[in-house]
Amino acid sequence: MTRLLLASLLLPCVVAAQTGQSHVFRAGAATSNITPPLGSLLVGGWNPEPAANVHDELHARCLVLDDGRTRLVIVVSDNVGISRNVYDQAKRVLNEKAGIPVGNMLMSASHTHSAASARGQGGIVPGEPLDDYQRFLASRIVDGVLRAIRNMQPARVGWGRGAEASQVFNRRWSMKPGTPMPNPFGGQDQVVMNPRPGDANLLEPAGPTDPAIHFISVQSLSGRPIALLANYSLHYVGGVPAAEVSADYFAVFAKRIEELLAAGSQDPPFVGIMSNGASGNINNINFFGEKEPRKWAPYEKMRLVADLVAAEVFKACRVAKHHDWVPLGAAVRELPLALRVPTEADVEWAQSVLKRPAGAPARHVREVTYARRTMDMTKYPPQVPLILQALRIGDVGIGAIPNEVFVEIGLEIRQRSPFPTTFTISQANGSYGYLPTVEHHKLGGYETWRGTNILEIEAAPKIVETVVGLLRSLN
Repeated sequence: MTRLLLASLLLPCVVAAQTGQSHVFRAGAATSNITPPLGSLLVGGWNPEPAANVHDELHARCLVLDDGRTRLVIVVSDNVGISRNVYDQAKRVLNEKAGIPVGNMLMSASHTHSAASARGQGGIVPGEPLDDYQRFLASRIVDGVLRAIRNMQPARVGWGRGAEASQVFNRRWSMKPGTPMPNPFGGQDQVVMNPRPGDANLLEPAGPTDPAIHFISVQSLSGRPIALLANYSLHYVGGVPAAEVSADYFAVFAKRIEELLAAGSQDPPFVGIMSNGASGNINNINFFGEKEPRKWAPYEKMRLVADLVAAEVFKACRVAKHHDWVPLGAAVRELPLALRVPTEADVEWAQSVLKRPAGAPARHVREVTYARRTMDMTKYPPQVPLILQALRIGDVGIGAIPNEVFVEIGLEIRQRSPFPTTFTISQANGSYGYLPTVEHHKLGGYETWRGTNILEIEAAPKIVETVVGLLRSLN
């Protein structure tokens, strides 16, 4: 009886192995230029400004994988955050033209802060009409994926992990008792985002970091690099002059890893991709460092970060085992979550701020901004459906969340995942603001302020449970 039970448990593994031998693993990659025209409003700072120069072109970087049974699409676009409606449009067209199931397509934004808005009217309500740039972006994503499909060839895939701890710091800080930490709503927070580096009142970071750099490497059967998808939990780097378009360190990494892999001048071209991990409360400013930090030249620091991260990935990639065939899988669920629609008291506060005469003393430097955001949020529906997704690539599990995900959430998903290698891609399949943990909501701070944060306070545990469940369903 025991032998019979053991045989029944092992049979699916044997069948999978035999099936794998009868299929050919194929892959293709391509990029599409998504640079907006000059004059487009660049977002990422407090005050959008028209683009006056393009330092480096923006791209949608596309990877298609096929194990003979399942085809997956992964797209990372150089943008701060893209409305679900843009992705829905691109997925509909790709489903019609290429027959790829909508749930098998993971599309995300890199979160560069030097690109035009792709959120349209706010990107909250599914089905909102697209503006001109959104339509352009959706069509270019489609083009990139179709070209990646055309570039498909027999391939092998490997994965690995490196670490670069010197460029990730938690940007939320607890301060010494008695330190004022006002918020725009007239209250006091318990933490400060981006305090003054070297401030004598700094106490300790309010959370951890994640130095891991995960990657998936795709090669031709002869070993020629086809694409490399990396993931690092670093918000962005910045150092971009005003009114300049730039893809930030994400694009610099893509170019540097191409150089290290000696993959230039190929046909079809190699595609390097850096996706944004769980980095909602992480940047690369050492707040506890020198009181007068070094002044970096434009683009200098992002090149440093990209070089360090690419060197670490290259080192790990050289020893990564590549497989001629691995199983692929995708699981997706639409999770309805409540929005933080303002109460009557919230509206009264916002109206009182906005009615003040021009030049009246402000209680907080951002109170007018958040009063306007509060009024904008009165037009929100009571809830919104978020697309949550998981992909399987061999022994790798990928969770996809449409938010700026706090690092604690990414670490929890990795710890609870059934896969030995797991990472989270943020700003995926939509863009719904920050995703702090419930504990961080209690501390307050910029990422929890209504208007910066739009989802219900209990959103994080609901999202984590869903993503972990999706990952387990693929194992």
